[in-house]
Amino acid sequence: MMANHNLDDIDRMLLSELQSEGRITNVDLAVRVGLTAPPCLRRVRALEEAKIIRGYHADIDPVALGYAITVYAMVSLKSQAEYALREFEEHVTALEEVRECHMLNGEVDFILKILSRDLQSFQEFLTSKLTVGPHVDSIKTSLTIRTSKNLPGVPFEGK
Repeated sequence: MMANHNLDDIDRMLLSELQSEGRITNVDLAVRVGLTAPPCLRRVRALEEAKIIRGYHADIDPVALGYAITVYAMVSLKSQAEYALREFEEHVTALEEVRECHMLNGEVDFILKILSRDLQSFQEFLTSKLTVGPHVDSIKTSLTIRTSKNLPGVPFEGK
Protein backbone atom coordinates (compact mmCIF):
# COMPACT_ATOMS: atom_id res chain seq x y z
CA MET A 1 0.00 0.00 0.00
CA MET A 2 1.20 3.52 -0.77
CA ALA A 3 2.19 5.23 2.45
CA ASN A 4 0.58 8.59 3.11
CA HIS A 5 3.92 10.39 2.78
CA ASN A 6 4.40 8.98 -0.76
CA LEU A 7 1.38 10.86 -2.09
CA ASP A 8 2.31 14.03 -3.92
CA ASP A 9 0.10 17.05 -4.59
CA ILE A 10 -1.19 15.60 -7.85
CA ASP A 11 -2.20 12.33 -6.15
CA ARG A 12 -4.06 14.35 -3.51
CA MET A 13 -5.80 16.43 -6.18
CA LEU A 14 -6.79 13.24 -8.01
CA LEU A 15 -8.22 11.74 -4.83
CA SER A 16 -10.07 14.93 -3.96
CA GLU A 17 -11.61 15.24 -7.42
CA LEU A 18 -12.59 11.56 -7.57
CA GLN A 19 -14.07 11.71 -4.08
CA SER A 20 -16.19 14.70 -5.14
CA GLU A 21 -17.15 13.30 -8.53
CA GLY A 22 -16.52 9.59 -8.97
CA ARG A 23 -17.99 9.48 -12.48
CA ILE A 24 -15.69 12.10 -13.95
CA THR A 25 -14.02 11.03 -17.20
CA ASN A 26 -10.29 10.47 -17.22
CA VAL A 27 -9.89 13.30 -19.75
CA ASP A 28 -11.77 15.80 -17.54
CA LEU A 29 -9.91 14.59 -14.46
CA ALA A 30 -6.58 15.04 -16.22
CA VAL A 31 -7.48 18.62 -17.15
CA ARG A 32 -8.51 19.45 -13.57
CA VAL A 33 -5.20 18.23 -12.13
CA GLY A 34 -2.97 19.52 -14.93
CA LEU A 35 -1.96 16.25 -16.58
CA THR A 36 -2.52 14.61 -19.93
CA ALA A 37 -4.87 11.62 -20.00
CA PRO A 38 -2.33 8.71 -20.09
CA PRO A 39 -0.31 9.67 -16.97
CA CYS A 40 -3.54 10.58 -15.18
CA LEU A 41 -4.95 7.13 -15.85
CA ARG A 42 -1.69 5.48 -14.70
CA ARG A 43 -1.79 7.42 -11.42
CA VAL A 44 -5.44 6.54 -10.79
CA ARG A 45 -4.73 2.85 -11.50
CA ALA A 46 -1.77 2.98 -9.09
CA LEU A 47 -4.01 4.49 -6.39
CA GLU A 48 -6.56 1.72 -7.01
CA GLU A 49 -3.90 -1.03 -6.92
CA ALA A 50 -2.53 0.42 -3.69
CA LYS A 51 -6.07 0.16 -2.25
CA ILE A 52 -6.12 3.88 -1.48
CA ILE A 53 -9.13 4.05 -3.81
CA ARG A 54 -11.27 1.20 -2.53
CA GLY A 55 -14.15 1.51 -4.97
CA TYR A 56 -16.71 3.73 -6.65
CA HIS A 57 -20.26 3.95 -5.37
CA ALA A 58 -23.56 5.68 -6.03
CA ASP A 59 -24.88 7.80 -3.15
CA ILE A 60 -28.42 6.43 -2.85
CA ASP A 61 -31.12 8.15 -0.81
CA PRO A 62 -32.42 5.48 1.61
CA VAL A 63 -35.74 7.29 2.12
CA ALA A 64 -36.41 7.18 -1.62
CA LEU A 65 -36.19 3.38 -1.40
CA GLY A 66 -38.42 3.12 1.66
CA TYR A 67 -35.81 3.11 4.44
CA ALA A 68 -37.20 5.93 6.56
CA ILE A 69 -35.50 5.00 9.83
CA THR A 70 -31.79 5.23 10.70
CA VAL A 71 -30.85 3.86 14.09
CA TYR A 72 -27.52 3.70 15.88
CA ALA A 73 -27.17 0.72 18.19
CA MET A 74 -24.53 0.55 20.91
CA VAL A 75 -23.83 -3.11 21.58
CA SER A 76 -22.03 -4.53 24.60
CA LEU A 77 -20.91 -8.14 24.52
CA LYS A 78 -20.68 -10.62 27.40
CA SER A 79 -17.05 -11.29 26.49
CA GLN A 80 -14.35 -9.28 24.77
CA ALA A 81 -12.32 -12.37 23.90
CA GLU A 82 -11.17 -12.32 20.28
CA TYR A 83 -13.38 -15.28 19.33
CA ALA A 84 -16.46 -13.51 20.73
CA LEU A 85 -15.67 -10.28 18.89
CA ARG A 86 -15.13 -12.19 15.62
CA GLU A 87 -18.33 -14.21 15.99
CA PHE A 88 -20.37 -11.05 16.61
CA GLU A 89 -18.74 -9.29 13.63
CA GLU A 90 -19.50 -12.27 11.39
CA HIS A 91 -23.11 -12.23 12.57
CA VAL A 92 -23.68 -8.53 11.81
CA THR A 93 -21.84 -8.78 8.48
CA ALA A 94 -24.64 -11.08 7.31
CA LEU A 95 -27.38 -8.61 8.34
CA GLU A 96 -28.26 -6.38 5.39
CA GLU A 97 -29.91 -3.78 7.62
CA VAL A 98 -26.58 -3.15 9.35
CA ARG A 99 -24.77 -0.69 7.08
CA GLU A 100 -21.82 0.08 9.36
CA CYS A 101 -20.18 -1.73 12.25
CA HIS A 102 -17.38 -0.18 14.29
CA MET A 103 -15.60 -1.72 17.27
CA LEU A 104 -15.09 0.83 20.05
CA ASN A 105 -13.05 1.07 23.20
CA GLY A 106 -14.74 1.92 26.48
CA GLU A 107 -18.10 0.81 27.85
CA VAL A 108 -19.62 -0.12 24.49
CA ASP A 109 -18.01 -2.75 22.27
CA PHE A 110 -19.65 -1.90 18.93
CA ILE A 111 -21.70 0.83 17.33
CA LEU A 112 -23.90 -0.14 14.41
CA LYS A 113 -25.68 1.99 11.85
CA ILE A 114 -28.94 0.31 10.93
CA LEU A 115 -31.44 1.21 8.21
CA SER A 116 -35.06 0.14 8.54
CA ARG A 117 -38.33 0.84 6.75
CA ASP A 118 -40.23 1.85 9.89
CA LEU A 119 -40.29 1.41 13.66
CA GLN A 120 -42.15 -1.89 13.50
CA SER A 121 -39.64 -3.46 11.12
CA PHE A 122 -36.79 -2.10 13.24
CA GLN A 123 -38.33 -3.66 16.36
CA GLU A 124 -38.64 -7.00 14.55
CA PHE A 125 -35.02 -6.75 13.40
CA LEU A 126 -33.86 -5.86 16.90
CA THR A 127 -35.64 -8.73 18.64
CA SER A 128 -35.26 -11.45 16.02
CA LYS A 129 -31.83 -10.75 14.54
CA LEU A 130 -29.70 -8.45 16.68
CA THR A 131 -30.39 -9.31 20.32
CA VAL A 132 -30.05 -13.02 19.53
CA GLY A 133 -26.59 -12.43 18.08
CA PRO A 134 -23.65 -14.29 19.59
CA HIS A 135 -22.36 -12.98 22.92
CA VAL A 136 -24.75 -9.97 23.01
CA ASP A 137 -25.16 -8.69 26.56
CA SER A 138 -26.99 -5.39 26.03
CA ILE A 139 -28.07 -3.03 23.28
CA LYS A 140 -28.89 0.64 23.56
CA THR A 141 -30.44 2.30 20.52
CA SER A 142 -30.85 5.87 19.35
CA LEU A 143 -33.13 6.84 16.51
CA THR A 144 -31.80 9.52 14.18
CA ILE A 145 -34.05 12.58 14.16
CA ARG A 146 -32.18 14.61 11.56
CA THR A 147 -28.87 14.41 9.69
CA SER A 148 -27.17 17.77 9.27
CA LYS A 149 -23.90 16.48 7.85
CA ASN A 150 -23.04 13.27 6.06
CA LEU A 151 -19.86 13.48 4.01
CA PRO A 152 -18.23 10.41 2.52
CA GLY A 153 -14.49 9.93 2.29
CA VAL A 154 -11.73 11.88 3.97
CA PRO A 155 -11.03 15.61 4.40
CA PHE A 156 -8.67 17.31 1.99
CA GLU A 157 -6.96 20.56 2.99
CA GLY A 158 -8.14 23.60 1.08
CA LYS A 159 -11.35 22.02 -0.19
